[in-house]
Amino acid sequence: MKAIVQDAYGSGDVLHLEETGPPTPSSDEVLVRVHAAGVDPGVWHLTTGRPYMVRLMGFGLRTPKSRVPGMAFAGEIEAVGSDVTDFSVGDRVFGAGTGTFAEYARAKASMIAVMPDSITFESAAAAPVSAVTALQGLRDAGHLTAGQRVLVIGAGGGVGSFAVQIAHHLGAHVTGVCRTAKVDLVRTLGADEVIDYTTQEIAGGPYDLVLDTAGNRSLSVLRRLLTEHGTLVLVGGEGGDSLLGGFDRQLRAAILSPMVGQTLKPLMAKDSTADLQAIADLMAQGAIVPVIDRAFPLAQAAEAIDYVHAAGPAGKVVLTV
Repeated sequence: MKAIVQDAYGSGDVLHLEETGPPTPSSDEVLVRVHAAGVDPGVWHLTTGRPYMVRLMGFGLRTPKSRVPGMAFAGEIEAVGSDVTDFSVGDRVFGAGTGTFAEYARAKASMIAVMPDSITFESAAAAPVSAVTALQGLRDAGHLTAGQRVLVIGAGGGVGSFAVQIAHHLGAHVTGVCRTAKVDLVRTLGADEVIDYTTQEIAGGPYDLVLDTAGNRSLSVLRRLLTEHGTLVLVGGEGGDSLLGGFDRQLRAAILSPMVGQTLKPLMAKDSTADLQAIADLMAQGAIVPVIDRAFPLAQAAEAIDYVHAAGPAGKVVLTV
């Protein structure tokens, strides 16, 4: 099969297209013929090995543990492990797998779901990781309910574009924060108000829930936007030093939260069949529509990763395989 491989951490030039053998699924996994793969900001961190905390989290200290990058995917099942009973060969599925920047990848059956018939492979590949993160951030960490006021920072990005739509679907009053080029997009996604952070200070509220997607604003600034007992959910983060990077802010939030009246929650989302099925149902209803900024061919995976990191795309970037 054709696959993007890397044998060292570094910039895009460590990635190259190679002919290699397909992976073998274990008893609780499926083998998928990949039609499209999602390119998330996390892929850049795993490619470069930065911050170094990423390596300490089990992805490989000196070299990447997995030679083939990529997590989010959509495709067709080619084979199932001996313990897999809920999926069959030929099923069109999407979810989180291992080494998805390739023609074939393996994925645990507990981290995939059947795609809606009305959704393309490219749209489905945009949803794992980002849509599930938005759902878990709003529903599980934020306990969002109808009528509450929610602020989504990074509303035009991968996680943010899904978060605006899900919060709108849940009946919340949604304010999105984005740059000028994404203002119209965020409005069409269902935001009641949009703040262009390049020309306006983030204000309004106070908000019952603030969902900050990979931002770098201080905890004190974000807390001032909340109600007395509001909730701040931190999804990733950028900046910081070479060791912890954005994890530093998440650690400080976890330490501070028990000492204040507000709830400060670092989010570590994980795909599951149940949540992917919930996303599939919302896509089938038209309640959420994946926003795809650009689709790159598999051979241009390095360019796609750099584009996500440098350009801050509107919505998602995918690879077509």
